[in-house]
Amino acid sequence: MLSPWARFGVLVAVLAVGIALALAWQPQRLLTRGWPPQTSGTSAVLVFALAYGVATVVFVPRPLLNAAAGALYGIHAGLPAAIGGTVLGAGLAFLLGRFLGRDAVRPLLRGRFVLSLDRQLSKHGFRSTLALRLFPGVPFAAANYAAALSRIRLTPFLTATAAGSAANTAAYVVAGARAASPTSPTFLLALGFLGVTGVAATAYARRRTRRTAAGPGAAVVPAEGGGAGVPPAPDTTGAAGATGAAGTPSAVNDPAGSATPPAESA
Repeated sequence: MLSPWARFGVLVAVLAVGIALALAWQPQRLLTRGWPPQTSGTSAVLVFALAYGVATVVFVPRPLLNAAAGALYGIHAGLPAAIGGTVLGAGLAFLLGRFLGRDAVRPLLRGRFVLSLDRQLSKHGFRSTLALRLFPGVPFAAANYAAALSRIRLTPFLTATAAGSAANTAAYVVAGARAASPTSPTFLLALGFLGVTGVAATAYARRRTRRTAAGPGAAVVPAEGGGAGVPPAPDTTGAAGATGAAGTPSAVNDPAGSATPPAESA
C-alpha cells in the first residue's frame, strides 16, 4: 500500500528506534551484571536467544552477544542460544530489508564491487552466504541487509547462515564461558582459532583486492617452448612487412633459397 520510498522511511525509523533502545539497554552489562534473576532455566535461554536476534537487527556486535551467552549459560546452553539468536536475527533483518528497503535501494546499486556482490548472492546464494559467514571480518548485519537486496531466497540464506556461523560463534561462546580462567587450554584454543581465522580472512581479502585491481587482462601469456612470464613477440609480418627497417627484403617472406633464381634444367 505504500510507495517504495515510504517503506524505506519506515525501515529507517524502525532501525533508528531500535538502535536508540539498544544504546539505552547497554547489552555489554550482561558480561558484568548477568541476566535478570527472575528468569532462569530453559525460559531464560529462549528469552536470551530472542533478545540476541533482535539486538543483531539493530547492529549490536555479535562477538559481545556470543561471549555473553557463554558467560551466562556456559557452553552447552549458551551455544544453542547464540546460534538460534544468530539465525533469528538474520531472518528478521532479511525480511525487513526485503519488504521495506529493497524496492527503493536496488535501482540505486552502482559500482563494480556492489554489482559483483549482488550477482554472487543472486546466482550462488548458499555458497556466497556461507563464504560471508565463514570470514569473521564481514559485518553480520550489513551482510543480512545486502542479501535482502539481492534475489537470494530465505531458506538457503538461513541454512548457510547457521552452517557458516557455527564455528566462529562456538569460539566466542567458549571464550566467554572460560573467561574466568584466561590461562586454561580451552580459552587459549578459542582465542587461537579466532586469531587464525581473522588472519586468514585478511589475507584472502587482500588477495581478492589485488586480483580485482589487476583486472582480467593482467594475465601473462607463456612463451613458446614452455617459458613462463615472457610476453609473445610482436608480429612484424604485415602488409608493410615485406621489407625490413632499412628497406631490405624481409627474411620471413624471402627464404634463403629465393635469393637467386633457380637454374633452368638442361
